[in-house]
Amino acid sequence: MPKFATIDGNEAVARIAYRLNEVIAIYPITPSSSMGEWADTWCAGGNPNLWGTVPSVVEMQSEGGAAAAVHGALQTGSLTTTFTSSQGLLLMIPNLYKIAGELTSAVIHVAARSLATHALSIFGDQSDVMAARATGFALLCSASVQEAHDFALIAQAATLKARVPFLHFFDGFRTSHEIQKVELLQDEDLEALIDDELIFAHRNRALTPDNPVLRGTAQNPDVYFQARERINPYYDACSGIVQQVMDQFGKRTGRYYRIFEYYGVPDAEQLIVLMGSGCETVHETIDYLNARGKKLGVVKVRLFRPFDAELFVKALPSTVKSIAVLDRTKEPGSVGEPLYLDVVTAIYQAWDKESFPKIVNGRYGLSSKEFTPAMVRAIYDNLTQQKPQNNFTVGINDDLTHRSLTYDASFSTEPDNVVRAMFYGLGADGTVGANKNSIKIIGEETDNYAQGYFVYDSKKSGSMTVSHLRFGSQLIRSTYLIDKANFIGCHQWTFLERVDVLKSAVSTGTFLLNSPYGVDTVWQHLPAKVQQQIIDKQLKFYVIDANKVARESGMNGRINTIMQTCFFALAGVLPQDEAIEKIKYAIKKTYGKKGDQVVGMNLQAVDNTLENLHKVEINKSDVVQCRDVAMLRLPESALQKMMTGRGDELPVSVFTADGTFPTGTSKLEKRNVAQEIPVWEADICVQCAKCVMVCPHAAIRAKIYQESELSNAPATFKFIDAKDKAFAGEKFTIQVAPSDCTGCTICVDICPAKIKIILNVKQLI
Repeated sequence: MPKFATIDGNEAVARIAYRLNEVIAIYPITPSSSMGEWADTWCAGGNPNLWGTVPSVVEMQSEGGAAAAVHGALQTGSLTTTFTSSQGLLLMIPNLYKIAGELTSAVIHVAARSLATHALSIFGDQSDVMAARATGFALLCSASVQEAHDFALIAQAATLKARVPFLHFFDGFRTSHEIQKVELLQDEDLEALIDDELIFAHRNRALTPDNPVLRGTAQNPDVYFQARERINPYYDACSGIVQQVMDQFGKRTGRYYRIFEYYGVPDAEQLIVLMGSGCETVHETIDYLNARGKKLGVVKVRLFRPFDAELFVKALPSTVKSIAVLDRTKEPGSVGEPLYLDVVTAIYQAWDKESFPKIVNGRYGLSSKEFTPAMVRAIYDNLTQQKPQNNFTVGINDDLTHRSLTYDASFSTEPDNVVRAMFYGLGADGTVGANKNSIKIIGEETDNYAQGYFVYDSKKSGSMTVSHLRFGSQLIRSTYLIDKANFIGCHQWTFLERVDVLKSAVSTGTFLLNSPYGVDTVWQHLPAKVQQQIIDKQLKFYVIDANKVARESGMNGRINTIMQTCFFALAGVLPQDEAIEKIKYAIKKTYGKKGDQVVGMNLQAVDNTLENLHKVEINKSDVVQCRDVAMLRLPESALQKMMTGRGDELPVSVFTADGTFPTGTSKLEKRNVAQEIPVWEADICVQCAKCVMVCPHAAIRAKIYQESELSNAPATFKFIDAKDKAFAGEKFTIQVAPSDCTGCTICVDICPAKIKIILNVKQLI
């Protein structure tokens, strides 16, 4: 019987990599870190691999060290792997050349991520693996969580047969952190594809004093060239071996893959070629457009290196008139990006028809920039032009070199039978963790397919997170953010004043708000724009004071369990009693290691939630009753748009070419995210200024000044006499900037005043 699990791409890959290796050298780098963390956890728990031994998992001191450890372990005949991304992969390149040059079977798994160029980015594209394409490693790309799980096995089986080492890569964050319901491979599947005789052959190639050989010599011009060409037969055979393994895998599991997989109508005239998670978006879009009379197709590239020109051309429909090749990377100064150049070369070499199709190149999705059906349609529309735009970009506004395609952002292909939910939370408030549990409950306890994706700010803790959850009866291919949501959850009241949280809400949808105001008074405190949106969209509006419930349950600022319970109570995915039972089980599983007290507090929070959840009754005739609370409006500079989450609106021309920015800009970022802030208790202050020193956001300042400076001070201004003899007769003040404070409580914890224990001045107010 098939076994399903709702997991993210990193775990899907790590499950297979751990089972099929004996040595795993790890070093953390976002977004690949959790693959190594899973392996380390399983190793610590004594979990065996496929052959009954516990793999050696070793954390090195650098990516270069991890690559060297992999190289060394492989030379002993061990099955060895590692996980990496971005600059970490680049630091491994010297070893990759050696591993490939020595024809050593190995698989390295890469959560593909942007490289640091004019700026660092932790988000996903394919620029890192493209920078490693000359190393001699085969490059196998998966486009979904299910494919990532499957290709981890296919890559391992293929490398043992081909002796060519593999980089198995998938889009960072979009696949590595996306949660999907997948069908898990069982041990018998692994055993069926992994040939023990090939493992013995790998062992026999090990460097050992029992059978000594010399490897890694220095060669002169007389022989280096010839020896380098000696590897050709292995690379010529590699693509055929990969397809053979894919066929064997398909017979075993029913999931068939092709190294170049065509999807679309048989007589397609316009074609997109790409690899990675964007394949899913294109697949969904052409289903929609072909059903309305278009003749469109897509070629999903799975094996990018070695690139088999003959097989690629065979995958193209004979009717194709124009092709757009999409790359998720940029190579400045090149006449085209890597995949485009290979496609052009392949068609030139293997095309046997009279006239070539038009072929254009496009860039998309750098640093996890959105790639939506609207953009896909714009690309197909471009291909129908007499002279299609070449070297185009999509998803941005290039007002400088005018290479971007325009698109209708309102175009959508998502079916109505898919439930879509968005949750706005604060980094470290538990929202993302709770939503991960929610999507797993839906995926594993119902017949629904489920998808979860989480948008993080690179500042992580203390910044806004947006969780995107989809579930429905059909396979979900929507590898892009939700823009039409049936359910909106806002877990932080302050977001209403600076983020348009209801922009994506559909008519008659549900809006859940964590509010410090009760059901009878919350309406008067909402910004006028939010009130109008609720009325215009006829939203069902629910409120709960989750912070109050959390405090009463002993959980302080952790509102995740409370808001998760509200979601299940309102969404109707499961019967309410059953949903609460599943939530409590997830709590015990998630927090069990933290002790019974933590588990108990979370369970208590669940029990306290429903009695505090209230529906706000609104009539269509209700008038906006409060003054408009201004959304955070700063002067419209590029920096300030970025700070208010509107960077997508900025065109190319506003940026500097070399990535420089003015200094001192953090003073402009008033996030105002703290639910509670510290208050200076002047009567017990010892004037040590430790609170000033430890504040991570410089939100606390202390001043000593002449008494004359107080002449215009308001009556509420706090001050005391300075205690230091060097400042006798002067005054002392500590102040907190509310809009900069994040409510972290470090200042409260560091305060040495002994009397605070007696007064219990521990709770922030």
